[in-house]
Amino acid sequence: MAKSNVKRASGSSVTRLPKVIHRALRAAFDKKAEGVTVLDLRKAALRRARIRPLNVEGAGQGEWVLLDYFDFLVHVFTPDTREFYALERLWGSAERIDVSEADLPAA
Repeated sequence: MAKSNVKRASGSSVTRLPKVIHRALRAAFDKKAEGVTVLDLRKAALRRARIRPLNVEGAGQGEWVLLDYFDFLVHVFTPDTREFYALERLWGSAERIDVSEADLPAA
């Protein structure tokens, strides 16, 4: 991934995200999430190119949970599974925003 795509969250980078993303982030932090990263695909979305998935599959061993909220996806991984799949590398053109709970605006 190009280094220029990685950024530490700032108040403005998090605030400009849709409020529903803020809620998802709060829920993740409430469950003690660590290493939270938002990949902002709004500029690189496949939907704009009219490319639709043909099938969606998930893993059932508890190593990876996918929550599909239509407008955005939440991936929850065990640390080893996250490192193995490294979704950040797959979406190298996306803006990457590493987020901590302190970065979120007040509820």
